[in-house]
Amino acid sequence: MLRIPTSTALPLFDTAATRTLEQQAAARLPAHSLMQRAGAGLARLARAIAPHARCIWIACGPGNNGGDGLQAAAWLQQSLNAAPETARSCRILVSCVRERAHMPDDARAAWDAAREAGVQWTEHMPADMGPQDLCIDALLGIGLRLPDAASPRTGMNERLLTLLRSLQSSTSSVLCADIASGLDADTGQYLTGFAPPNAPASARHTLALLTLQPGLFTGSGRDACGQIWWDDLDTGLAKGEPILTSLPCAQLFSPGASTPRPHASHKGSFGDVAILGGEGLGQRGLSMTGAAWLAALAALHGGAGRVMLALLDASAGSGQATAPWPEIMLRSPEAQDWRSTTVACGCGGGVAVRAWLPQILEQAPRLVLDADALNAVAEDESLASLLKERRQRNLHTVLTPHPLEAARLLKTNTAQVQAQRLHAARQLAQRFNCTALLKGSGTVIAGPQGDSDAPTCWINPTGNARLSTGGTGDVLAGLIAALWAQGLEPTQAAALAAWRHGFAADHWPARIPFSASALAQRLGA
Repeated sequence: MLRIPTSTALPLFDTAATRTLEQQAAARLPAHSLMQRAGAGLARLARAIAPHARCIWIACGPGNNGGDGLQAAAWLQQSLNAAPETARSCRILVSCVRERAHMPDDARAAWDAAREAGVQWTEHMPADMGPQDLCIDALLGIGLRLPDAASPRTGMNERLLTLLRSLQSSTSSVLCADIASGLDADTGQYLTGFAPPNAPASARHTLALLTLQPGLFTGSGRDACGQIWWDDLDTGLAKGEPILTSLPCAQLFSPGASTPRPHASHKGSFGDVAILGGEGLGQRGLSMTGAAWLAALAALHGGAGRVMLALLDASAGSGQATAPWPEIMLRSPEAQDWRSTTVACGCGGGVAVRAWLPQILEQAPRLVLDADALNAVAEDESLASLLKERRQRNLHTVLTPHPLEAARLLKTNTAQVQAQRLHAARQLAQRFNCTALLKGSGTVIAGPQGDSDAPTCWINPTGNARLSTGGTGDVLAGLIAALWAQGLEPTQAAALAAWRHGFAADHWPARIPFSASALAQRLGA
């Protein structure tokens, strides 16, 4: 069993691939072995999470996920039976959605094991459960799909939803088998009617059985599932070609970005970054120059050899003496050579950036498009065409939209983007022949389509709600440009920047107030 860290590359499998692996494992093992292993893993983790629990309540669904819960109940009760003095201080209770006769074969065997061990059955979550106690969510797992939600068995669904609401509102810790019930394992989004009314009130853990699924790491999955653990059930089957890969750290470094810098190097060894953005007060009376400064500051602390800042309002800074960071060199947009540098364009660009986009799209060899530059492309088909054609001329692009910007680019709405975050990132990468980084909980990075039908795709496991503040997206754009300028491939630069950006937020010192500018300056720490 492995506690999932944020620095290890691990394969992610969608539901269909997981089902195939499950069938392969079951075919070569003795009957019921896979469920027995799953139940044993849940039982071990339950005891580790709640060693002083007076009560462990297990809510079991109608299928094999419920069988995993019943098998865990059997193992837990057996361990108590072997230590009578402990058995007096702890109860193992089970609530089932279905009767034994209506469950799959493996689950029926687990039911019998639980009964034989002496597990107690109950209709509802015990009212006396406290913070030291534990609930196990074995209701739905990865098998939930829309047809299940619309099942004609309304009586079963009402009972299932009652148990689910008890789990979601529990003040005791909750351990989920496979994934938090109600979530689509492929998207990390709740299906209609299954979302909790409030945020979790207690600690959440999830034991992914056999494989890890994308929904654990993106969308609502990160809040609902909490700390992720993985047990491959000693099958070794989940080590093949992944559908996706959760973002690693060290494996994305290239020699130019991970090793100490040689003594015989100079500022030109680590690439130039030029930032174009920062509409000033002179355009519409709305100054956004701070966004461009944040991107430049991130590029500086992200390791770029030289950073140039071209503000879109000349009145915002007439000379180097006005720069808050003298290491960042001010340029007028007209004076900057866009052909020889990595460009981050759009941060605080407002409407002023649109006039510059044809030139930037034509000339920049490496281009990070953010914020208002993305909105301009979404509204202007001629700009969209220039963007699509860049890769054919060996010019490369990274798009960094948040969900609303992605929706504009895809001519859809934010709800649709969020409902299928992985699909949306792939669509952007394919439509514009570029790397797409879709921001949000579990940032998704998709590479451009190559020889295979599916682009390379990562889900970033780092980051938290500290990043939900103005300017952090500008910092990310500047960091991508810096890593790209130092020699990484564009998709690697985007993925590694997302990881470092989130990692800094995850390990933020309590003594330092968080802000986007403080984040940018800690990137080199």
